[in-house]
Amino acid sequence: MPMSSTKSALRLSESMDDHGRITATGAARLTDTVAEFASIAKTSGCVELMAFATSAVREATNSEDVLARVRRETGVNLQVLSGVDEARHTFLAVRRWYGWSAGRILNLDIGGGSLEMSNGADEVPDVALSLQLGAGRLTRDWLRHDPPGKRRVAVLRDWLDAELVLPSKQLLEVGRPDLAVGTSKTFRSLARLTGAAPSVAGPRVRRTLTSSGLRQLIAFISRMTAADRAELEGVSSDRSQQLVAGALVAEASMRALSLDTLEICPWALREGLILRKLDTDLDSEPIADGPDSGLSGPIETVSR
Repeated sequence: MPMSSTKSALRLSESMDDHGRITATGAARLTDTVAEFASIAKTSGCVELMAFATSAVREATNSEDVLARVRRETGVNLQVLSGVDEARHTFLAVRRWYGWSAGRILNLDIGGGSLEMSNGADEVPDVALSLQLGAGRLTRDWLRHDPPGKRRVAVLRDWLDAELVLPSKQLLEVGRPDLAVGTSKTFRSLARLTGAAPSVAGPRVRRTLTSSGLRQLIAFISRMTAADRAELEGVSSDRSQQLVAGALVAEASMRALSLDTLEICPWALREGLILRKLDTDLDSEPIADGPDSGLSGPIETVSR
């Protein structure tokens, strides 16, 4: 459980120019936000800061320059996660949430810049993939009009189907899942819009997303403007613009993998990173014999 939680939507995948560079505005916004959050962590008494960047920074052609600026102006060294590591850490969080009784798990995670897919029966997935099919990226590249238009939605649907043929085959070669899961804010928003319980009901309430409900939702939201979508319950204004693209990626992924229902997991990448960090710290601790071994040490509070 987080001691405190503060969020800011940067949408860096939408702050890329035609040459794949993070714009000056995007880099400034990133730097200011890192500085702000480092300050929050310090005043909260956080003794160790874990700062990670994902697909937008990872794939930007000026990534090194942006990272150097952040380091120079904030003192924070952003670690860039690979797409595969992103998928693996998210899978770990999902496994820990559902436990071993869930059997083989297949997980989908839609971010701003990439789609992560993983499948496995252990804590490390047998297959972990990262595709450049994030909701922000596709909104920027495919759905620039608001609303996007029926023809454009149809063209993107067909393109996504073609892009997912080989990845879905690779994902299922290791075995059909006993449990199919969706993580990320996009999946939570889509589930809420198709009837799942609101966030105030708590993280332990079962939430699902069905393929039939998703198809009906896409027909509805694709005709709306981003401003109108922001008025829907469970959709924030900073997410409303990329909601249609996220829904199309979710629909295409479920169709490619022949999934009728996804369980929505409240844990995702952040929790996976924290869990792996705690595992590493515990592995490095000396193990003593006797009744006091390992149960009376200090408790580390992680503020994310």
